[in-house]
Amino acid sequence: MKLKLVLVLGLAILETASVLGQGRPRWTEKQANDWYAKQPWLVGANFIPSDAINELEMFQAATFNPGLNDKELGLGESIGMNTMRVFLQDQLWQQDPEGFKKRLDTFLSIAAKHHIRPLLVLFDSCWETDPHLGPQHPPIPGVHNSGWVQSPGKRELLDRSYEPKLKAYVEGVVGAFANDDRILGWDVWNEPDNGGGDKEADVPAKVKRVDELLPKAFAWARAAHPSQPLTSGVWVGNWSDPAKESATTKIQLAESDVISFHNYGWPEEFEARIKELEPQHRPILCTEYMARGAGSTFDGSLPIAKKYNVAAINWGLVAGKTQTYLPWDSWKRPYVLIEPTVWFHEVFRQDDTPYRQHEVDLIRQLTGRGTPAN
Repeated sequence: MKLKLVLVLGLAILETASVLGQGRPRWTEKQANDWYAKQPWLVGANFIPSDAINELEMFQAATFNPGLNDKELGLGESIGMNTMRVFLQDQLWQQDPEGFKKRLDTFLSIAAKHHIRPLLVLFDSCWETDPHLGPQHPPIPGVHNSGWVQSPGKRELLDRSYEPKLKAYVEGVVGAFANDDRILGWDVWNEPDNGGGDKEADVPAKVKRVDELLPKAFAWARAAHPSQPLTSGVWVGNWSDPAKESATTKIQLAESDVISFHNYGWPEEFEARIKELEPQHRPILCTEYMARGAGSTFDGSLPIAKKYNVAAINWGLVAGKTQTYLPWDSWKRPYVLIEPTVWFHEVFRQDDTPYRQHEVDLIRQLTGRGTPAN
């Protein structure tokens, strides 16, 4: 009997050690829904301070601006926002891990002051393929998001010898903040199969490599045993039929603790996308929406998100160096002589006044938070 008990205990210890070695498993549906039940309705923006053109400029020591972050996160808080989606970049870790952690900690403290819990993005497949540390180029006049950078860059992505550095970045950042209540969650990879910024001929090799790395990136994050959920937002394709899902979408849905998605379409499309994801039986977060000229507005989408208890994180807070108030068609015809008829993204102008007062009133009304307009 004693021998049997010892064997049972020994097996339990080995199983525990194995789990610890592999990182925590994906949350069960119950764990995910229990976590979500403790959250207020999550409403926020994809945030980058107005003086930064990209995630490098936001967090590098020479350009990190706590004062502006404080002011602009305060604007978000004033209209009832309680989360922000914030992009990180792997080269920040390679350059100076301790300095990067310190600046990220400072940012999280500023956000917490404003009762905002960020969703932090680790990797991103969109736009400039060759990011570099140091001074960033100025905005290209009249062009939407003209300085955004991928993470990792194409060279690092395709170089298998660089993979241990990506692993060290994920394990290092997630490990440093794995039990930090100031963080809402980790968005492991933004639009992993997006070819934006890449030559069309290079996209298949990029997506193939990303599909190899994506499960590893989730595993690296889980190795740190984060108390926060992991996700990666689906953004294209058919999500209602597993037989029609892309390989990337299958990985995203299978690995995510909570489900996230992007939608810049009309309200009926926004609602249909939510219904496609409901069979996952997990919390749903919309981590990108609101492109006025494309039919996605606060007026149309935010009430639907509230109806279904879906988190709603629009693109952009304060107009600035990203110039994402300009529409996507500015990539082909820059708005250098005229302003667009309607702003695409962003909530506030540079002088801190709302682009449209009705929108901020609506956000306050639907969230039941924020401060009354003057």
